[in-house]
Amino acid sequence: MTLKEIADLAGVSVSTVSRVINHGNTKVASQEVKDNIWRIIRETNYIPNSSARNLKLGSDSGSSLIPVKSIGCIFARSKDTLNDPFFSQIARALEQEAFRQGYILKYSFSAYDMNDANTFHLITNNQVNGIAVLGRFDKNLLNFIKKQYKHVVYTGLNIIDTDFDQVICDGYQASIAAVNYLHKLGHTSIGYVGEKHKELRYQGYLDAMNQLKLPVLRENIIVTPISSEGGYNGVKEYLKKDQNVTALFCANDLTAIGAMKAIKEKGFTIPGNISLISIDDIDTAQYMSPMLTTIRVPMEELGKMTAKILIDRIENGKTLPIKVELPFTIITRESCSAKK
Repeated sequence: MTLKEIADLAGVSVSTVSRVINHGNTKVASQEVKDNIWRIIRETNYIPNSSARNLKLGSDSGSSLIPVKSIGCIFARSKDTLNDPFFSQIARALEQEAFRQGYILKYSFSAYDMNDANTFHLITNNQVNGIAVLGRFDKNLLNFIKKQYKHVVYTGLNIIDTDFDQVICDGYQASIAAVNYLHKLGHTSIGYVGEKHKELRYQGYLDAMNQLKLPVLRENIIVTPISSEGGYNGVKEYLKKDQNVTALFCANDLTAIGAMKAIKEKGFTIPGNISLISIDDIDTAQYMSPMLTTIRVPMEELGKMTAKILIDRIENGKTLPIKVELPFTIITRESCSAKK
């Protein structure tokens, strides 16, 4: 497989393919074109020429090829790996960085896929050099990962208690920052929308409210799945009662987008009646009306760093686990305003 053949399959120029491969997430092409090129690369097991040369072994009888170095990716919290805007962006950056170092992403799958016998067979019979785990996982998946893979790097918003390498953007501290931001705007009645069980974003909300000596009311804690559907259904039910919050902190952008829809359907305005802040800064956040104030998580950098640490672990055989923490940033837009 050559660059020209990839270009022909993708319906673009060779120079476009080259720029996408060598310049990652820069604006060399639309996201649809870039995703299509990387799909073709995965399906054809294309590797860069420099890496291909390194794979050859010279001998008197001819040359043979060492098996292509590969990694896998587990979406631990996502049922739909293609349509998760947070972890899929991390995975794209991870794949592209690995590719530049001569590795291919052999497969990616959701933790939920393991319930399918065919998928489970595919995973257990297609070995990779290492695995990246995106998002917090339960004990069953932890046991599977430890049994199946030698080199593992975890990335996400929750620090986990394992001996894996970790690349983190601290969701706990981001949550505290979100609540403090609302408080600086004058809000004292602040609700939470999202999951509670083993969720550091919820714990951050609680600790921030207590540190600020603000009331934590059970009725203002909207426990719902972290998704647009969860945010919509949870806030819709909440607004059927007499609500007293002036601001909501949502565990992620998708949840906030669902909450926005429920608030508007009720006839309330954002931020006139309720201010809204969340975490992630997915691309859609800036195109909402109003534009969503959120905590930006450096998704591309999380993916790149995860790939670098995983490949370093594979090639250099380090034994001590490391934890890398990347910073977050508050992105102020239109969905928050000072309490009137």
